[in-house]
Formats: sequence, structure tokens, C-alpha cells
Amino acid sequence: MRILTILLGTLFLGVMLSGVVGAEERATKEECIAMTKAASKMLEADKAAGIREINNPKGKFVWKDSYVFLMDKSGKMLAHPFIPELLKKDTLLSDTDKNQLKPKKIFVEFVDVAFNNGEGWVDYKWPKPNKKVPSDKFTFIHRVGWTDMLVGAGTYLK
Repeated sequence: MRILTILLGTLFLGVMLSGVVGAEERATKEECIAMTKAASKMLEADKAAGIREINNPKGKFVWKDSYVFLMDKSGKMLAHPFIPELLKKDTLLSDTDKNQLKPKKIFVEFVDVAFNNGEGWVDYKWPKPNKKVPSDKFTFIHRVGWTDMLVGAGTYLK
């Protein structure tokens, strides 16, 4: 009986810990690429619907620890599911990431990647959704067709 209790306790603990690990599941680079391209297609088909969906914190472009955002070439954030304050600024091109040692103008890099290469990766420091401490993040940037818009989605190193 004691062995059965120990086995059941171990099984219960394993199930509980697997749930905790799943809660912190990170997005993959492949998912970031796929989600930005899906958002791009939606925006090309129906810009208003795409913006609504990207702004939705419970929408299809929010998954694991990641999300898609939308901005234009002038640095204006058009949709962001977790930081609506970014939408109030005319431009983010002079804003930097959250690296306290060497801040980086990430929004300038996003625009450069989208409009010089069509797509690519940018690394920087940014807090995870609903967190304050910045983490290392890698974001895939993708230009939306031939528009002046770009979408991005990133994954965190840890």
C-alpha cells in the first residue's frame, strides 16, 4: 500500500510539474515566421479585420509567449495586443529597446529589415507579456506585400 501511495504521489507531482512547464512554453522561430505571414495575408485581404485580430490579446495571433504586432514605415504602431499605449505615439523610431547597458533603436531596425530585405530577424531586449523585466528576444519582421506596413513576432531566449 505504501509503495502504491508513493507511486501515485510521484505520478501526481509529475503531472503537476508538466503543467507548469507547459505554461512557460516558448514560441519557436518557425511559428513566428508562420504567424507573421498569416497576419500579412489577412491584412492584405482585409486591413481592418487584420488590425482588429492583431490587437486582440485573445486572438489567433497570440500564442505561447508570443504575439504578432503591426506597424508602418513611419514607425507608427498600428496594432499591438499587449501594449496599447504604443498606438498613441506618432512614431516609435526614436524609441529604444529595454537594454539598460546599450539601448538599441529596434523600431528603426524593424523598418530597415522590412523595407530593405522584405523580411528578417532582429535581436533586442523586451519584457515578456505581462512582465516588467526585459529578456533577450528575437523577432521575425515581414513586410506586408507592397504596402507601407510590416508585421513582427518574436521568441524569447529564456
